[in-house]
Amino acid sequence: METTDSTVVLVKDPVCGMSIDKRTAKFKSEYNGETYYFCSLSCKKTFDENPEKVHLVS
Repeated sequence: METTDSTVVLVKDPVCGMSIDKRTAKFKSEYNGETYYFCSLSCKKTFDENPEKVHLVS
C-alpha cells in the first residue's frame, strides 16, 4: 500500500548540519537507541567512525 502523505520531516545531519528530509534520506545510522540521518555517505562514515565525537559537536 502506498502512502500519499507528503509532509516533509526535516532533521539535521549531525556531521555537517545540513537539513534533510528524514523520509527520503538515503543514509542513516543507529546509535544509543536513536536514528541519525545523513545527507551523504561521507557524513555517515564520519559519524560511524566516531559517533561520540560527532554527537558532542552537534
